[in-house]
Amino acid sequence: MVTAYRFVRETHVRIALVSLALLACACAAKPPQGQALRDAPSPEQPSRLTTETIASGLDQPWGLAVLPEGEMLVTERSGAVRLVTIDGALTDPIRGLPDTVSEGQGGRMDIALDPKFAENQFVYVSFVEAAEKGVRTAVLKARFEGQRFLDAKVIFRQEPALEGGEHFGSRLVFDRKGNLFVTLGERYRRDEAQNLSSHLGKIVRLTRDGAPASGNPFLDRAGARPEIYTYGHRNVQGAAIDPETGELWAHEHGPRGGDEVNIIKAGLNYGWPKVTYGVDYSGVRISDVAEMEGVEGPQYVWVPSIAPSGMAFYQGDVFPDWNGDILVGALAGQMLVRLQRQGGKIIAEERLLNHLNHRIRDVEVDLDGRVFLLTDSGEGQILEVKPLQ
Repeated sequence: MVTAYRFVRETHVRIALVSLALLACACAAKPPQGQALRDAPSPEQPSRLTTETIASGLDQPWGLAVLPEGEMLVTERSGAVRLVTIDGALTDPIRGLPDTVSEGQGGRMDIALDPKFAENQFVYVSFVEAAEKGVRTAVLKARFEGQRFLDAKVIFRQEPALEGGEHFGSRLVFDRKGNLFVTLGERYRRDEAQNLSSHLGKIVRLTRDGAPASGNPFLDRAGARPEIYTYGHRNVQGAAIDPETGELWAHEHGPRGGDEVNIIKAGLNYGWPKVTYGVDYSGVRISDVAEMEGVEGPQYVWVPSIAPSGMAFYQGDVFPDWNGDILVGALAGQMLVRLQRQGGKIIAEERLLNHLNHRIRDVEVDLDGRVFLLTDSGEGQILEVKPLQ
């Protein structure tokens, strides 16, 4: 019989849903000493929440941005960006963007509004771009004008470009200074996550025009890419700014187990593939350790994986008990996860909407505290989460 355990680090790491059989048979890295055993979280009671379908018929929707007047821009991995009107109608694909390569896990991905969008109408979109040798994650900047994008310009390209369709990242998040964080997967080349001469397996920080941001930790290091902010990542598909501290939080996919939630701090190494709680898909051990000097430990880990995607801090009056908590979508887990925080630390997990059986690709919270989800399928939906009256 397989018994699920949850491990909690003495200081700040909580290991959720650890499968004892997986760790023993596959010889994965063992959790550090001094952890307490706890029961797995109880299933969510479906009567607590309901959902309303805002729009449907989307082709593998990936990223969502809520406009100031309540309309939305949504990306489809196959390449389109569509406007969702207030009444839920989908427009035709908006013209004016360069082509994308829809390959494997990549295509048209995240979308973010400029911090001064109300004044300048700029949007930023991440996508997979064809290159001379393979494909790569790229970021463009364009001005949104009704049914078209104007003056689209690629402001960042991940180097090197590689063959293959895995691990592109890529979330776009602005910090309080107006700099842009871009999360970049290691394209299934594990050791490149530790190589500062490439963008693979990194989080970069850029100005709004794509230059390395002032104060980046490797600006003056010979041989290092000046855009790099942190390294040692596998495939980050969720990131958000903590509204209380201004810090960037991010989560990333582990292999077979070992999804992580991290606080992202300039210049730090987050360990992949030297440090991991997961094992390879074949069952082969990747690392013997889950802690190492010089490696920043996670705030939270899922074993087995839930395949997290999308991330938002909650602020608002719709769900007052959620204020300060983190909302995470789950692809393999097919649910919305609420990570409850106290004093800036994750103290508990609540699993929500798992009865819907939807892969959740993105989570967004608007200025009124309304929660929106993107479901990942060829008939994808935008759902609004509501308390059951």
